[in-house]
Order: sequence, then C-alpha cells, then structure tokens
Amino acid sequence: MATRTAHPLDNVTEVATQADEALRRVTVQQIGPRRPGLVYDNATGTFEVRAVITDLAEARRILRRNAARFAVLVRDLHAGTEYYTGATWTGSDRVLKAVA
Repeated sequence: MATRTAHPLDNVTEVATQADEALRRVTVQQIGPRRPGLVYDNATGTFEVRAVITDLAEARRILRRNAARFAVLVRDLHAGTEYYTGATWTGSDRVLKAVA
C-alpha cells in the first residue's frame, strides 16, 4: 500500500483563509468602536468619525502606506478640520458619544 506524501501547497487555500481571518480580526480590533458619527477623544484631541475605509487598496492609497489595513476619516472638533488617520484604537481613546 502506497503512502501519499503531502504536497506543501495542498492546504494553501485553507492557510490563506485562516491568515485572512486572523488579519481581519486584528483590523477590527485596531479600528475599535469607531463608526461614522461616533465622537471620541484622546491625548491629541476630540474627534468625530466621518467614515471608516476598510478596502485595502483604498486605505493604502489614502494613507500612502503599503501596510495600511484601514483608514478613518475624522473631524477634529476643536480645529474643525478633517483628515484621514490610520491610528489604532488604544486604551487612551475614550468614547464620548456612541452610535447605534
């Protein structure tokens, strides 16, 4: 009875899917609770989330970073300016107004 040696590429789809899912979960954690309409503050100011971009190509284009996984359009409530950020949600970020 012959035994079959596994080919290194036999499970590539499964591995890629597992890796993609792991990256998706990390990205969700990095975005945190930020959704359009949410207001939050941190050490740098108070911000309203205007949009969350999760399309990789678009986020990378907007932020001009090849490693970008998302981009968040925020409005600085003190300065009144809008800009995109790729900053991750941290323990120092605090939700002031949540959205449903």
